[in-house]
Amino acid sequence: MGLLALFDLDDTLIELAPAFRRFAQDFARGFALSAEAEEWLVEAWDPRQKRDAFFARVRERYGLAEPVEDLWRLYRSRMPEYVELRDEVRDGLVAMRRAGWRLGIVTNGEADNQLGKVERTGLGRLVDSVVVSGALGIRKPDAQIFRIAADSAGRPLTDGGWMVGDDAHADIEGGAAVGLRTVWIGADGAAAPRAATATVKDVVEAFPLLLTCR
Repeated sequence: MGLLALFDLDDTLIELAPAFRRFAQDFARGFALSAEAEEWLVEAWDPRQKRDAFFARVRERYGLAEPVEDLWRLYRSRMPEYVELRDEVRDGLVAMRRAGWRLGIVTNGEADNQLGKVERTGLGRLVDSVVVSGALGIRKPDAQIFRIAADSAGRPLTDGGWMVGDDAHADIEGGAAVGLRTVWIGADGAAAPRAATATVKDVVEAFPLLLTCR
C-alpha cells in the first residue's frame, strides 16, 4: 500500500514570487501608475503579510480611488492567471502516484484564490485531495485540516505519511503534531525546524527522497 503525502501549495508546489511580478506588471499598467510602481510593488510585497494591509499601503501610496477590498478581490481573481507549474514538479507528482502514493494539497488562504491556482495549473488532476483553509474556516497548523486532507485523499492519518512545505510552523510543526513525517523546504542558511524529518531546498528534491521512504 502506498503512503500518504500532503503538500503545501504556495512556495512549495508553485512559486509565488515570479507570479506576483507578472501581476505587478499588469496592475501598474492597468492603473496607469508611475514607472517605479512595479518595482515598489515587488519589493513591498511579502507573501506572509495580510493582503488587505498590503493593498491599503498600495492604495495610500498611489492615491487609488478603489476600496481596499476591491483591490484585494482583484488580486485574488487575477493571481491564478500568473502562476505556473514547473514540468519537474508535475513529473514528480506523476511518479509518486504511479508508485501508489495518495497525494493531497493542504493550503491556507482564500478559497477563490487558492482553488483558482489549482485549476489553472492542473494540480487538481495530479492529486487525490485539495483542502483550502478558506473553505473550511480552519487553518494549518490546526490538526483537523490535516485529518480532512488525509481522509479526502483516501489514507487516514493513522496510516502514517508525510507533510511537505515551506512554513516551519504551519506545515512542519503542524504536520509533526499529527504524526506525519515532514520535509521542510528551507532557504539557504536558515535553521531547520526541530520537527523536520528532512530538509530540501526545492520540492523537486523531495520526490526522490519520499519514493525511497516506504
